[in-house]
Amino acid sequence: MLTCSDMDSSSPMSLLLVGQPTLRRRIKLGQFAALDQRIAIRYTLSGMERDETANYIGHHLKLAGRSDTLFSDDAIDLIHQVSRGLPRAVNNLAIQSLIAAYATNKTIVDESTARIAVAEVTTD
Repeated sequence: MLTCSDMDSSSPMSLLLVGQPTLRRRIKLGQFAALDQRIAIRYTLSGMERDETANYIGHHLKLAGRSDTLFSDDAIDLIHQVSRGLPRAVNNLAIQSLIAAYATNKTIVDESTARIAVAEVTTD
């Protein structure tokens, strides 16, 4: 393959790069210019909408065996706003919210417990 004279006329290899937003920034660096020029298709997943975030949390709760309401609408709004709808951030905030609700002896995650979770997750 390295000595092939028609290398520019065909594509002998396909590669799929999947990563966090930092991967895109790193590829844009000057040292990766050759790689950046060869990427033919780029796609970025955006964050979920508010309703999608609520459904996402509800789906995970159902998978865990809970069918009752465990997050108030205000808590879901705050989790969505802070996480920007990004699934990993939603997961982290939801888990911390559940821990905060347990620590304060609450049976439902409300806005105040979600705020405790936000402070815990976003503080360095």
